[in-house]
Amino acid sequence: MTKITFLLGCVLLTVAGCTKPTSPVNSTEGMVKIAGGTFRMGSDDPRFADAQPVHKVTLVGFWMDKYPVTNSQFETFVAATKYQTIAERPLDPKEFPGVPLDKLVPGAVVFTPPDREVRLDDVTQWWSYIPKADWRHPEGPTSDLKGRENHPVVHVAYDDAAAYAKWAGKRLPTEAEWEFAARGGLDQKPFIWGDDFAPQGKQMANTFNGDFPNKNTKTDGFERTSPVGSFPANAFGLHDMAGNVWQWCSDWYRPDYFAKSPEKSPKGPEESLDPDEPGIQKRVQKGGSFLCCEAYCARYMPGGRGKGDINTGSSHVGFRCVKDGSP
Repeated sequence: MTKITFLLGCVLLTVAGCTKPTSPVNSTEGMVKIAGGTFRMGSDDPRFADAQPVHKVTLVGFWMDKYPVTNSQFETFVAATKYQTIAERPLDPKEFPGVPLDKLVPGAVVFTPPDREVRLDDVTQWWSYIPKADWRHPEGPTSDLKGRENHPVVHVAYDDAAAYAKWAGKRLPTEAEWEFAARGGLDQKPFIWGDDFAPQGKQMANTFNGDFPNKNTKTDGFERTSPVGSFPANAFGLHDMAGNVWQWCSDWYRPDYFAKSPEKSPKGPEESLDPDEPGIQKRVQKGGSFLCCEAYCARYMPGGRGKGDINTGSSHVGFRCVKDGSP
């Protein structure tokens, strides 16, 4: 069942000389061991009211993917399981009363930059529902993954990401795990690398450069997603913990949760609530994307929080996985 918020919202295992895709269920290859510890979670930035108050959190150790899941990795999963993402599934007319049947075409929400300056309080100015856009066709049916095999997969809804994680013998991270890993031991620094957005003029993440949303100067070298690992790792050896794509977390989203979050290994609230859209179930997203910039969003900062309809992906949302304990 798909809800479009913005529509008006192998491992390759060699067996007896043959190769077939299978789940890397017992592997921590491509993952980084994150030792447990205590940190201060959240942000005092006045723009991030839902990330307050800053509070102490203690976590046990876990493993985390070094990079977001790529198109190539997701393709291996699909080949092994025949999984069909939510964006690829037929739409149920009961979910869209009054919409002509010929308009109920599977698809996804795609960033479509306007050709002029627009107000920043109307997201429909730069988001468009594109029929037949999905993870294989990031900008629509005429686009493909050629040359983007090592880019993060996009157009994955929450259940799509969770299905991949289960197949891989992993899970999606809690918000606390994600932020602890992103900070890399730096206490309450605004960026995962320190105090300055571009130290000595060096671009540290794939974010939006220029005038959002109509004029991207591509100072960082990219207009949309970038190959994973294109920018320096944080102190824990993790790449793309800021920018490139938003990443799903397992926590339900509530703007008031931090006031009552437990100190030890919090797993988020028991239910979702977004006062802006109270009827839509949302999970936390972290890290920002190639569309974040100082003038709009700026939630590539580790304390910033995002939120997403669990039934909707988009062209700037992906994920990475974690695994409990030691192998």
